[in-house]
Amino acid sequence: MWKVSEIYEPEETRSHSVKEWSEEDRPRERLMKHGAETLSTAELLAILIGSGNTEESAVDLTKRILKDCKNNLSLLSKMSLSQLMTYKGIGEAKAITIMAACELGRRREKETPFTRPLMDSPQKLYEHLWPLMRDLDVEESYLIMMNQGLRLIDTVKLSHGGITETSMDVRLIIKHALLNNATVIAIAHNHPSGTAKPSRDDDMITKKVKEACTTMRIHLSDHMIITDGDYYSYNENGRL
Repeated sequence: MWKVSEIYEPEETRSHSVKEWSEEDRPRERLMKHGAETLSTAELLAILIGSGNTEESAVDLTKRILKDCKNNLSLLSKMSLSQLMTYKGIGEAKAITIMAACELGRRREKETPFTRPLMDSPQKLYEHLWPLMRDLDVEESYLIMMNQGLRLIDTVKLSHGGITETSMDVRLIIKHALLNNATVIAIAHNHPSGTAKPSRDDDMITKKVKEACTTMRIHLSDHMIITDGDYYSYNENGRL
């Protein structure tokens, strides 16, 4: 027969897990809804350790640790594994997690801020695309997504086609742009024949993408046709 003590763990012996808090008080849920910047330093640390001890919630425990560090993350980052483990509820795994997070913050401070490449001309688009499309013996199409300042967000391959043609799904182009918060896009494909002159199909897809972009308030900056050593730009030729 099961004993009651084996089935129900007394409340006073349990650790105060973040999962047991009301939903509006849970740091993870608040982070997802409102962003990490809305959480206090103690709440961010509480997410890392997950639970407190029998007397303290995770936030109360991290507040105490921070108080001992004069609420200074630089002092926290200097604490050793053994020093962190002197706090009840902080075992080896939690101490290592805190130390790893502090080290990531330290490394971030040393790094140069990342600057997205500027895609403000057909030449720059070509230089970005040519390494992806050189030496291809079939047609491929690409979508280049940019922010309002024409800084590159991402480049995705749309299709891998035959020797003389490939396809571009307009719905897929718009979907990628919206999911990446792109306000400006360019499309591109290669001509394995080496001739950069656009075909009637190229003109048609340009028109369809342009119409879809206008509807969704996305700016189509260019349609590039790439060959080995040359390119054709609809924008440069005044056809957008």
